[in-house]
Amino acid sequence: MPGCFKKMLFALASLISFVSFILIVVAMGTPKWMTGKILCKTGADLVNATDPELVKFIGEIYYGLFRGGKIRQCGLGGRRSKFTIFPHMVKKLNTGLHVMIIMFLCVAIFFSLVSFGFCILNAIKVPYRSINGPAGACLWNFLAGGFVVLAVTSFMAAVKLHHLTEGIANFRENVFRFVILEERFEDCFWICVASATAHAVNLLLIAISGIHFPKIKTKTEEVNVTAEDIMY
Repeated sequence: MPGCFKKMLFALASLISFVSFILIVVAMGTPKWMTGKILCKTGADLVNATDPELVKFIGEIYYGLFRGGKIRQCGLGGRRSKFTIFPHMVKKLNTGLHVMIIMFLCVAIFFSLVSFGFCILNAIKVPYRSINGPAGACLWNFLAGGFVVLAVTSFMAAVKLHHLTEGIANFRENVFRFVILEERFEDCFWICVASATAHAVNLLLIAISGIHFPKIKTKTEEVNVTAEDIMY
C-alpha cells in the first residue's frame, strides 16, 4: 500500500486529470474561441466614410471549432447571423488543419481519462508492473498535455498564418468584403491552455511522489545494566 503522502498526491493528480477532461470537453462545445471586430470595407469605401462614420461599418464576429456568429454592419444597421463550420464552411478554410485541431483535442480527452485511471490506481495500491506505476502516469499526462499544446498551437497558426477569422467573416459574402480590425482569444482558448498546464502540474506532483524523504529517528537512551541491577 502506498504511504499517506503518496496517496494524497495521486488523489490530487487524479482530480486534476478529471478536471482537465471536463475543461477540454467544455472548450470544444463552446462557440467562443475567438472574437473580433470586422470592418465592412466595401460599404465604407462606397460612401468614403471617415473615422467618425466608420463606427456604422464595424461589426463583430465570434466562433469556435464547430459554430459561431457575426453582426454585419454595412451602413444599414446591424444584422445578426449564425453559422456552422461543418459541413460547408470547412471546405473554404484549411480543412486539414481544422480537423487536426479537433483530433488533437479528442486524443487529449482520451489520454486525460487514461491518466485519471492510472492516478487512481496508484493512489489505491502499488502496481506490480512499473509501467502501471508513476512512470505510466507520467507518460499519459505528458501525452494528454502534449496533444492539448498541439491543438492550441495549431489553432493559433490557423488564426495568424492562415487568416481563419477573415475567411470565416467573408464566407458567402458576394457583395461586401470584410477586413479584420481586432482579434482576441477568448475563454475557451485559455481553458485549453489551463488544461495543458494542469497536466504539467500533474507531472510535478508525480515527480514529488517519487522523492524518498529521510525518516526522522529518535535517539533512545542506552541503558547500562550492571551485575548489581541483575541481583536486585
